Amino acid sequence: MKTENCASLEELRSFIDGLDDQIVELIATRNAYVKQAAKFKHSIEEVKGKDRMEAVMDRVRMRAMELEVSPNLLTKLYTIMINEMVESEIAEFRNARSL
Repeated sequence: MKTENCASLEELRSFIDGLDDQIVELIATRNAYVKQAAKFKHSIEEVKGKDRMEAVMDRVRMRAMELEVSPNLLTKLYTIMINEMVESEIAEFRNARSL
């Protein structure tokens, strides 16, 4: 991970704003893939995927520690993100079954 040495607060904020844009785009891309996953699943329980959620959380925590970012922060963020995405996947699953 490489960061720039910023010469001003404005420059630093510009880098942060750019990163925020990338983060939002990555989350949107992740959500699109999650919605696609619904077509490969056969039940709501499979959509909820408790084992998968645990595996993702373990991997994210390990990666956070490697990058010296709070694993607790990432766990909280991912818990919110995954719960919301599971809800959208459930809606996608139900819509596909009602057609």
